[in-house]
Amino acid sequence: MKLSFRDIESFVKKPNPAARVILIYGPDSGLMKERSKTIGLSVVADINDPFNAVTLSADGLGEDPARLADEAFAISMMGGDRLIRIENAADKLTPLLKDYLQNPGENALVLLEAGELGPRSTLRLLCEKAKNAAALPCYIEDERDLGRLIRETLQAENLSIEPEAAAWLAAGISGDRLKARSEIEKLLLYKGTDKTPVTPEDVRAVCGETGALALDDLVYATAGGDTAKALKTYNQLMEEGVSFVMVLRGLQGQFRRLHLVRAHMEEGADMDQALKKLSPPLFFKQEPAFRAQLQRWSLKGLNLILQKLMELEAQCKRTGAPVETLCAQAILGISKTKG
Repeated sequence: MKLSFRDIESFVKKPNPAARVILIYGPDSGLMKERSKTIGLSVVADINDPFNAVTLSADGLGEDPARLADEAFAISMMGGDRLIRIENAADKLTPLLKDYLQNPGENALVLLEAGELGPRSTLRLLCEKAKNAAALPCYIEDERDLGRLIRETLQAENLSIEPEAAAWLAAGISGDRLKARSEIEKLLLYKGTDKTPVTPEDVRAVCGETGALALDDLVYATAGGDTAKALKTYNQLMEEGVSFVMVLRGLQGQFRRLHLVRAHMEEGADMDQALKKLSPPLFFKQEPAFRAQLQRWSLKGLNLILQKLMELEAQCKRTGAPVETLCAQAILGISKTKG
């Protein structure tokens, strides 16, 4: 079965019992792992239970394909359903899973954990079309989705967050759900028993050194023409393990905001009026730099940069593409461009 976007969260919380095999895939490995764990806990109390849970690898099953049926039809010494997690799932497992779905274990749930799978992936197509399987995508969450996660997590702890703080944090942690969870937990520890609303200053105090602040430095240096700072900050982000997707989203977000304001100015609004169209509004400390960038870039130039960033994202998603080099070249080129 193929899940629509609106059905994913409800499925994760309460999986359809008809699905005996569930494929969880996508470029956000953190979100994939989180959803796999949540679904797994609907079957067993502990996903590391030595009696009712087992983790297999795709390579291991390639060498011993009978292991899947052996585990699925094994009778637990402690009773209850069994959980079988298969890591690094790929299309080479399709024939094995196709045979297994003809007669799956009634008391076993098979979770397939995979990276990004294209629409022509045979494993993805198998799980989308089979009535007793499901395919669950885990795409990179945008800032709106992460903003909702931030608010809901804080609300569960009786905390609220100011809109600007939520927007700034969401922009800085996009790209990996596990990192997002980690940053929110750090924020909760920082607030402790203080139940006043979370402010932008709180977020910067806690999360500034883990990528968000550096990402701001990168996008502002790139758009502002400071090539040396842009490349230095980019290298810092790469050393910290920040995803190239996060870097691309940050750059795309900055140039879209510049494009929006510049478009309003082209239609006759003055800069102050155009800036008020931004949502969320600019952080006051960033406003002077943003205004300078508006003077630097024309609408035509911004259109060209946004097109280049779209092409860069497509290049980076190709198998074997030198992602870090491509991003560095793009940052170099954009920062030296006078738009």
